[in-house]
Amino acid sequence: MPSPFPGMNPYLEHRTVWHDFHEAFLPAIREEIARQVRPHYFVRIDEHVYIHELPDDGRLLGRGDVTIHREPTAPVQDAVAIAEAPCRVVLPTVDIEHVSFLEICDRNDQRVVTVIEVLSPFNKRPGPDREQYIAKRAGLIRTYVNLVELDLLRGGPRMPMEHLPECDYYAMVSRWQKRPEAGIWPIKLREPLPTIPIPLDGTHPDATLDLQSVLHRVFDGAGYEDYVYRLTPERPLNESDQAWAQTILGA
Repeated sequence: MPSPFPGMNPYLEHRTVWHDFHEAFLPAIREEIARQVRPHYFVRIDEHVYIHELPDDGRLLGRGDVTIHREPTAPVQDAVAIAEAPCRVVLPTVDIEHVSFLEICDRNDQRVVTVIEVLSPFNKRPGPDREQYIAKRAGLIRTYVNLVELDLLRGGPRMPMEHLPECDYYAMVSRWQKRPEAGIWPIKLREPLPTIPIPLDGTHPDATLDLQSVLHRVFDGAGYEDYVYRLTPERPLNESDQAWAQTILGA
């Protein structure tokens, strides 16, 4: 069953759901675009790698109640007695997070012509992960590569840009020929997700991406309706939006 909401489903923003949704959404976008751009281009998945130092309880940041468990092992008895170290230290435990993004490449020389990013909490939360993403973003903007950036999270600060209208979500299309200007689709919670152009290298017409259709397909395929409504959106809805959401779910 597709998502009952007309646009973005705010329950997908919960920290225990988002990573799974993100990693399902990107391949669905690839499938939608690849059928339009073949055979001149191919679409591949790459990933950002974020390394996080874990808190003392071993809880994985951004993934709810998942915890790293270590199987107990018996101490190894050395054949030859070796003196114990005079001191002991505790090393940080780390979590390695992989966050996917898409690249559209020319099939002849494998040159990247367009990058598609769906922002994650790691991109948006102040700190080194955000700085890492912003540095990559700034590097892309200085090249002849188009950038499509989707922010489907209400929480966290927006990416650097001027004159962004007030919105809950946005889709940005930055064509290298038109920089520093970029096209923006500001999206409110109660509005459908738009269909946006996906620019190529200029020798072929844009592909199109119906974000709402892709979201419905992913929502249905993953069976999110079976459990996400037991959760509370990561950024709580205001009183009016909560009443609206309950009306939709009740129907």
